[in-house]
Amino acid sequence: MAVQTDIKLRKSQIYCIFVRNHTKKGTLKAIESDLPRIKELGTDFIWLLPINPIGRKDRKGKLGSPYSIKDYRAIDPKLGTWQDFLHLVDEIHNHGMKVMLDIVYNHTSRDSVLLQVHPEWFLHDKNGKLFNKNEEWTDVAELDYSHKALWNYQIETLKRYAKIVDGFRCDVASQVPIEFWKQARKEVSKVNPKTVWLAESTSKDYISSLGAKGYHVASDGELYTAFDMTYDYDIDDIWRKYVKGDIPLRKYVDALNTQGVIYPTNYIKMRALENHDQVRAHSLFINENDMYNWTAFSEFQKGSTLVYAGQEYGFKHTPSLFDMDKLDWKNNRMNLSALISRMHELQQSDIQVSGTYKVTAIENDIVEVTYRLGNLVRIGIFSLKGMSGEIPVALASDSYTNMINNSLIKVQDGIVTLDYDPIIIQGKTNE
Repeated sequence: MAVQTDIKLRKSQIYCIFVRNHTKKGTLKAIESDLPRIKELGTDFIWLLPINPIGRKDRKGKLGSPYSIKDYRAIDPKLGTWQDFLHLVDEIHNHGMKVMLDIVYNHTSRDSVLLQVHPEWFLHDKNGKLFNKNEEWTDVAELDYSHKALWNYQIETLKRYAKIVDGFRCDVASQVPIEFWKQARKEVSKVNPKTVWLAESTSKDYISSLGAKGYHVASDGELYTAFDMTYDYDIDDIWRKYVKGDIPLRKYVDALNTQGVIYPTNYIKMRALENHDQVRAHSLFINENDMYNWTAFSEFQKGSTLVYAGQEYGFKHTPSLFDMDKLDWKNNRMNLSALISRMHELQQSDIQVSGTYKVTAIENDIVEVTYRLGNLVRIGIFSLKGMSGEIPVALASDSYTNMINNSLIKVQDGIVTLDYDPIIIQGKTNE
């Protein structure tokens, strides 16, 4: 729970892998050879998209979504065996990283083991047909958590995995009852008290739309009573409106600062420019300089960070969840690996973990992020739409080292001149 959450998790970088698309072979075993490279990025957790068997009934695409799970307690034979899974986990641990498993507890496939054995554990309409709160999810059957026997089954499954992995990313966590997650966390802690919990939270519009139909969808505030980390979907719509030019930077910055006063003091947001459900960031930011600035800015915000496999090379193509769509690792014209690694190094400092945090909108779509701890101040300046400017900073006139690339940055009369490249400087405050 947030009351127990260690803020050191803000140091975490999470690297997301869709096993089927990650390598030519598309297996668990084939990932092992890529672990040294992934570790060099600064990765702390490898999040594996669901690795369970995929249902066939009403599946989308030829291969189906990994989120349409047939059996929670089995490994997809196309990806490998249970022993392959255990071996991969061991290798990830041997490389000094941890494993976060994707848990999909809102629904199963429409031919799942649970649906065959316990059809009463699923939502049905008044005519007895399977029913989903989200009508777009036609390839899955939604679970009904009014049945406590379902709780026991799901928690037992989590406890089995908790003996092996280090954390869970919980899909559509906001549609599964909070009380279930609280009990699950309590029971799992008996097996692995260090388990890390990440919730896929959702937007206010989604909460409102389902609420209008009479369904409860948990807010981020509620999720923090059971989870350590949540998505930043609470401000995703605002962010996208800013990127499209529909609203000014100030409104997006206001949303970022608001997070710091409406959530628990030790809240942790997983910051992300892209994920498996969203378009690639480089398709939003075509200019490479913009992509570089946005990457640095995203990873300088307070919270953990997510790197979706391929993001480190600025891939523009969004891989399909429903068909074979291999990552083209040879297409690495833009390499953000060094930047991502460096931003992760900076993320380890106490000032970015426990310091006060403020984001400020500057003219010309430049954003300033300030961390303070005691009399120390660390300032990040990022040009989000390719413009230069003069930025006021709370530092004395002097030359400072840009902590991103070791270049010299001059502060004159409290002003820094920004061309295009991001700047992070640190010193004692003059305020």
